[in-house]
Amino acid sequence: MNDLKNSKAPVSTVTINRNEFDAPTGNIYEAISIAAKRAVQINSEIKKELLEKLEEFATYSDSLEEVFENKEQIEVSKFYEKLPKPHALAVKEWLDDKIYHRNTEKES
Repeated sequence: MNDLKNSKAPVSTVTINRNEFDAPTGNIYEAISIAAKRAVQINSEIKKELLEKLEEFATYSDSLEEVFENKEQIEVSKFYEKLPKPHALAVKEWLDDKIYHRNTEKES
């Protein structure tokens, strides 16, 4: 995810016009399914990126009882908590017509 900071996706819940949302497919269920699949992709990308960044600051110890608070890890985690949720990013991409989709049943 290269443009998470610059995303115009809302951080809180917003109401979307149903007719605008399902216009590309003509079917609200298909549109929701496409956006949901994209949200899963976005979520896995964010999770991978977050784990890589947290791994950079990881400190390992042999004792399970010791807990270290790493300020860098906390700051990285706070940044990712403030980002728009994956479903909001996917809906924004869908409304901006940035998601490629095709219906394989119609092509047959």
